[in-house]
Amino acid sequence: MITNATPQRALRGHMLQRPTPRTATSGEHHARLARHLTLRDRWLTHMLWEHKVLTTHQIVELAWSTAARRTANERLRKLYQWRVLDRFQPFVTTGSAPMHYVLDIAGAAALAYEHGLDPKELGYRHDAAIGIAHSLRLAHTVGCNGFFTSLSNAGRTNADTGLLTAWWSETRCRRLWGDIVRPDGYGRWAEHGTEVEFFVEFDFGTEAHRILAAKLHDYHRLAVSTGIITPLLLWLPTAQREATVRRALADAHATLPRPELVPMATSSPQQPATSDDPAADRWLPLPATVGSSRRVRLAEFASRWPRRTPAADLVHRLTTAVPNPARSRLDSPPPTPPDGQDRQHWSAA
Repeated sequence: MITNATPQRALRGHMLQRPTPRTATSGEHHARLARHLTLRDRWLTHMLWEHKVLTTHQIVELAWSTAARRTANERLRKLYQWRVLDRFQPFVTTGSAPMHYVLDIAGAAALAYEHGLDPKELGYRHDAAIGIAHSLRLAHTVGCNGFFTSLSNAGRTNADTGLLTAWWSETRCRRLWGDIVRPDGYGRWAEHGTEVEFFVEFDFGTEAHRILAAKLHDYHRLAVSTGIITPLLLWLPTAQREATVRRALADAHATLPRPELVPMATSSPQQPATSDDPAADRWLPLPATVGSSRRVRLAEFASRWPRRTPAADLVHRLTTAVPNPARSRLDSPPPTPPDGQDRQHWSAA
């Protein structure tokens, strides 16, 4: 069957490309982005500034429903094309790794201007942002971020579960307490009128038991010097690793001058619980800190550790005790997407 040939002009249509660095920093490009970026898009740039890298699955947990994964991928593709986000896919020996997203040039500029800063004040460098693709701590950072995105998703998808109200990155924690301790993250969980603050140590099974146990002395020193008593949660890769590490932790905890200043619990993804999220009844406190051998929910720490520092007092002490040069120019973003008029369009955006 003979048909009309495709016109030459149709074969030479312009294919959408990522803007060059010069274009991505131009006023014209930012003017175009102003009418395309939603509140959620802007929130996502802030999240990537704070937490460095998030996988597609983690972003879906934070801001979309599981059924909208295809929609999420399409939106992320657009943000990549506009140089709001950059992405890479690590090499794995079997299967394929998920796409990993970091902040890109146009996204950093939009974030800075939105908060009244010059982009140079933000201290953003694209080579440093994408350089995490080659970092030896990439898996650790992604793993720890996954712990918090699971918590956030639990609160978003089940109103009876609770809500993750704060999530501070390892970088922010190091800026605040790095001379004493370096937790992998800080979080605050609210459930049924109570709030629990916690530090997270995310273990991949690579550190010696004595190194993990020695960290208890650092957290004890933090509590003594600052008056901040915050539960420490140690997330381990396997149930066997948890069982062996707990013995070393119990011995170290018993040697602390005031063990009650370091409430602590352990868990792993292999522990059975009523739910897969980290807020479920999977946490086993050290016996010396709570006097119980059963696993408890994250929210139960509010009653089992009455000496912990209240959330309002903790935030006040942190924001007033840290010198100005050590503070970030941007506050930590809320771990859940913002409410706004574009919320109704999330399933279609």
